[in-house]
Amino acid sequence: MLRRQLLHFGAFTLAGLPPSLVQAQGEIAQRKLVVVMLRGAVDGLSVVAPYGEREYAANRPQIALPPPGAEDGLLRLDSLFGLHPALGALKRRWDGGQLAFVHASGSPDPTRSHFDAQDYFESGTPGRKSTPDGWMNRLLAGLPGEPAPTRAISMGQTPPRIFAGTASVASLGLGPNAMQRRAIDNPRMQASLTRLYAGDAPLSGTLRDTTEGRGEMARSMAAAEPRAMDPSADAGAPSARSFAADAHRLGQLIRKDPHTQLAFTSVGGWDTHVNQGAARGQLANRLASLGAGLDALSEGLGDALQDTVIVVASEFGRTLRQNGNGGTDHGRGNVIWLLGGPVAGGQVLGEWPGLDAGALADGRDLAVRTDFRQVLAPLLQRHLGLSETALAAVFPQGPQTWRYADKLLRT
Repeated sequence: MLRRQLLHFGAFTLAGLPPSLVQAQGEIAQRKLVVVMLRGAVDGLSVVAPYGEREYAANRPQIALPPPGAEDGLLRLDSLFGLHPALGALKRRWDGGQLAFVHASGSPDPTRSHFDAQDYFESGTPGRKSTPDGWMNRLLAGLPGEPAPTRAISMGQTPPRIFAGTASVASLGLGPNAMQRRAIDNPRMQASLTRLYAGDAPLSGTLRDTTEGRGEMARSMAAAEPRAMDPSADAGAPSARSFAADAHRLGQLIRKDPHTQLAFTSVGGWDTHVNQGAARGQLANRLASLGAGLDALSEGLGDALQDTVIVVASEFGRTLRQNGNGGTDHGRGNVIWLLGGPVAGGQVLGEWPGLDAGALADGRDLAVRTDFRQVLAPLLQRHLGLSETALAAVFPQGPQTWRYADKLLRT
């Protein structure tokens, strides 16, 4: 179903602007940002494993990944880090310079609550529960250029916190029947509702956005090529196994619709307290499905991948030491993934604190050395053209400095 909220945008016109600025605004309008949230706290120390640290294997006798070159070993990224072998579908993106990671990153708030940590990531205000809207909704309101009913798309069964707010967001369901016809698509129903809401400007606007958005998405999806393909911690997010077909469909929709700039989806199943596994097992199976899904999203985007940055993040990381059940518990630092044509790939960024006892947060976790907003803010400014004023609204009371501004993107 398509969710519509009251549209509060100021119109932006290119009339009277210098040709160079018109061209720059046109280029920015083609740039896209997709955020994929891994609900449940994925184990970043397995995704990008620090095999070069002695403490890594010592604290994980059953679940540490073997070093590169060994049987079921990590895929070598550099002398310190290796990629989980189940993510082999993405290694070519790394080799091609389209995939990078920012390690020891996360929220500055120390909560180990899935609910609170996800809320802080989606609101963009760690430690503050009173924020009424999500940072991607504030981003949508501050983007340069003309608004459109499908400028932002949320893929999933429920409206996410990250898009809560006054700006209009289109919602795409899951599965091949996500855009099957509903009562709202009937022209007679639309005409009746138009008459009913004629005297109510907000409701009329909501109806108009709903019908226009659904029509635009239906046309885009009709033109796309067919492709076969702990509950509270997951917050209703679909599993990694079902992600690939939906991700390819989302990529095609973004590519076919020139108005779409922002998209969000989430994937659940990462709360691995028990039987996490190493190169094989529970986590490996989910990472393989996730990697296939991200590759499918990239394939669905096609040429649009050259103008798209995909951000993959989780609410927090997991403990360095494995627990007595062969799993890991709620931790702190994690790894943020960056994928796409504009990404300065082939590098693991971030200030690495090390895994010795004195460097661990609370004596048990990878420390957070990079606030997640320090990764996102440069993307919003340099990739999407967000102004300083708009950035301050997206991330109020954010860090004083935005790190890696000259390292994340190619230009």
